[in-house]
Amino acid sequence: MKMKFIAWILGILWLSVSAQAETGADLWLRYQRLPSELSASYSQTIRSVQFAGSDATMAAAKDEFLAAFEGLTGKAVQQVRRPAAATLLVGTTSEKVIADLGLEDELSRAGEEGYVLRTMDVKGGSMTVVAANSSAGALYGTFALLRRMQSGQSLENLAVVESPKYDLRLLNHWDNLDGTVERGYAGHSIFWNRTEEFSELEDFYRQYARANASIGINGTAINNVNANPDVLTAEYIQQFAQLADIFRPYNIRIYMSVNFASPAVIGGLENSDPLNPDVEAWWENKVAEIYRAIPDFGGFLVKANSEGQPGPMDYGRTHQDGANMLARVLQAHEGIVMWRAFVYEPGDDDRARQAYNEFMPFDGKFEDNVIVQVKNGPIDFQPREPFSPLFGAMQKTPVMLEFQITQEYLGFSDHLAYLSTMWKEVLDADTWAKGPGSTVARTTDGTLFPQTLTAIAGVANIGRDTTWTGHHLIQSNWYAFGRLAWDHQLSSEDIADEWIKMTLSHNPAFVGPLTDMMMRSREAVVDYMTPLGLHHLMGWSHHYGPEPWTDIEGARPDWLPRYYHKASAYGIGFDRSETGSNAVEQYFSPVKELYNSPETCPENLLLWFHHLPWDYRLKSGQTLWNSIVYRYYAGVEEARHFQREWDRLEGFIDDQRFADIQFKFKVQTREAIWWRDACLLYFQTYSKRPIPAELERPVHDLDELKETKFEMLHHN
Repeated sequence: MKMKFIAWILGILWLSVSAQAETGADLWLRYQRLPSELSASYSQTIRSVQFAGSDATMAAAKDEFLAAFEGLTGKAVQQVRRPAAATLLVGTTSEKVIADLGLEDELSRAGEEGYVLRTMDVKGGSMTVVAANSSAGALYGTFALLRRMQSGQSLENLAVVESPKYDLRLLNHWDNLDGTVERGYAGHSIFWNRTEEFSELEDFYRQYARANASIGINGTAINNVNANPDVLTAEYIQQFAQLADIFRPYNIRIYMSVNFASPAVIGGLENSDPLNPDVEAWWENKVAEIYRAIPDFGGFLVKANSEGQPGPMDYGRTHQDGANMLARVLQAHEGIVMWRAFVYEPGDDDRARQAYNEFMPFDGKFEDNVIVQVKNGPIDFQPREPFSPLFGAMQKTPVMLEFQITQEYLGFSDHLAYLSTMWKEVLDADTWAKGPGSTVARTTDGTLFPQTLTAIAGVANIGRDTTWTGHHLIQSNWYAFGRLAWDHQLSSEDIADEWIKMTLSHNPAFVGPLTDMMMRSREAVVDYMTPLGLHHLMGWSHHYGPEPWTDIEGARPDWLPRYYHKASAYGIGFDRSETGSNAVEQYFSPVKELYNSPETCPENLLLWFHHLPWDYRLKSGQTLWNSIVYRYYAGVEEARHFQREWDRLEGFIDDQRFADIQFKFKVQTREAIWWRDACLLYFQTYSKRPIPAELERPVHDLDELKETKFEMLHHN
């Protein structure tokens, strides 16, 4: 009864804030007053603070904590010179007050960027300690302590040692110098083509840096991988340097995407051949210029010989030649090259095979400061893909996992798709590269292969929209990426729970339903877009709405959605078994045998690997046609469920954010129906099978859908 009464009181307290409109601009760093029971507990545990150390990063940690503590508890905390009972002590081993605590064992496990959270006995009681080997670790530890407070966790009896699973944890911004963002659905670039003076934007960029540091992100590439060569001119290098100065106290290094043809395009050289000594000398001089402006510059991100981008193969050279040339000029500065393995070029070969075929011959032949950046799946960020076979296969070269936070193929910023569940599916997938337990995470984090460099990247969903991401709820994907980059063993549900409490509400009557919706959301999107392993049913130009019928005269078949689903009078699906493109051969046993047979292939990837007749019987006994139909209808019902559930949550958060999210769910439901009708009516022209009578009739006409303009649906 006591707990129920407390929950009721908390509910009343949180309902009272509903009239206070919020914009979402504060992300998960809102630091709004906690329920009184929590704030009282934290105020008793921490009554004074000592931050030992005075560099810029420690100063950032101190400023963050002081502002956050007052916001969360309503009480300013006293700063002291000597720790005592109920003191929070934060510092590094370079400070005697930390070195004398006897935490050597824990700190050795924490590593360079990790931290120790400990409750320690002192005269008159206990104190709370955040100890680290570096100021960066102390900053991350401070944010970890605040996260515990924001999400309502206990600060008593702390005994936490944490270190990041990956050395480099980066955002990749696909931002163009003209201010547009490729695959950006939250407004124009936050970095480029701004009309404001830089001094007017400093606090804004500091907020960006704080948000990233709070989840452990330590690097950012701020321009598009389809890079404009002008980014290497003095004007833009200076802009990179200004941003680097803002990011540095938050332990965030800046990286640059470069165009491989830059020596010829802006350098005046005859060519950009990586074996041309003049080309290498040009890059050496350019790199030296960058490091004069940005001493801690991280390095280059390169997309080469893919989708028309220039690269070493233009000169009869290889990925190895191109990457190693750039790596050599960066080595003296301790910079790195992130060379993307996304090498899609239209052709007759199965696109899913291309990255493996092009990169495996160079395994072990790259310079030590080259890391190969591989998309999570073998095609292109589809709602569901198998993991890329390069994970586990490249064992002598550092491999960097690339996820897409922005929802290019998952409804842009209009649909709720909590992507942590997708990323966990990939991270936990077993490659069998070294037997059972050889997960994708272990093939990339240095625990399975002796990688000198480990890294993970997420293509950002950030823009100038007030919410940063265009949808309040998909801020969670930025947050979840950072949390999983720090620790890929975290559960998606726990990440969702803490994000909701930090960003929206602590009320269990709100947290429970929204967590459930988030956990189900990605699967719902898969069902109403691309169930059973179908893929690339989106319009080929915009990647938003359904166009399974696309047929462009003169276009190469790779560009067409029909290329991927291969619907016919016989059946549907892409045969990648040994009787088809044999993409399964790129996986280790027993994975390849699992995928090779439709009887053993996971049902959610069935049509990725197999072309099957419409009347093929699944394990459920349903025909393939009926299973496809029911999946599409189930996806629509989930979207309707989310809309109804959200409507029931009115009053738990401020009216403005509630209404914004409510509108998004209405859009998602309408477009789920659009997807269902378009795909099923089109596939029905091949299958000649009826939609089961117990299901509602499609509300659209196929010919009408084919004429529907994407812009009208998306913007209305």
